[in-house]
Amino acid sequence: MAELDCCEIEPGLSEAEFDRIERDFGFEFADDHRAFLAAGLPVRQEPEPGATWKEPWPDWRTGDPDQLREQLAWPVDGTLFDVEHNALWHNTWGDRPDDLTAALAVARNQLAQVPALIPIYGHRYLPAGRGTHGHPVLSVYQTDIIFYGTDLADYITNEFSGTDWSISGDWITPPLVSFWGDFL
Repeated sequence: MAELDCCEIEPGLSEAEFDRIERDFGFEFADDHRAFLAAGLPVRQEPEPGATWKEPWPDWRTGDPDQLREQLAWPVDGTLFDVEHNALWHNTWGDRPDDLTAALAVARNQLAQVPALIPIYGHRYLPAGRGTHGHPVLSVYQTDIIFYGTDLADYITNEFSGTDWSISGDWITPPLVSFWGDFL
C-alpha cells in the first residue's frame, strides 16, 4: 500500500483495538484482513467521482460508528432492496409471501443468519470469521456481486496499482462463503 501511494496509512490496529471493534460491531475479522489492518490502517483517501462512500476506507480507529455500521449493513440492505424492488427471492428461503411486508420480514430474518461481510474499501468486502483467510474479495452492489480479487493481496494490487485486472487462467475458485457466493 505504501509503495502504491494511494492513501494515508496510520499505524496498524492493536489487539485492544481489534477486541473493541469486534465487540462493538459484533463480528470477527478474517485472519488475512486482521493481519492487513495490524500492519497499517489505510485512511483518508479522496473518493473517486460517483463513489459509494465519502470515506472509502473504513476508519476502524476513529471513524464515525454510524458510518461504519452503514458500511457493514450495505450488503444486507442492498439485498433487501432487491427483494422489495427487483423480485429477488433466494431459493433457500422457502415460498415467498405474497405480502411485501411479510416477504421483507422473512428475508431480513434469513439475512441475519448469513455470514457477515466486512468492508475493505468502498463496496469491496471480505467475509468475517476468525480462523479463515484467502477468501476472494467481493464487490457488492445490491445482489450484483462479482470477484474483485482472488484474495486480499491480489485485490490491493489490482485495485490500486493502475494496471488492468484479470484472473489467472489457472486460478481455482476456493469454496465460497455461503449465501453471498450464490450471486457470483
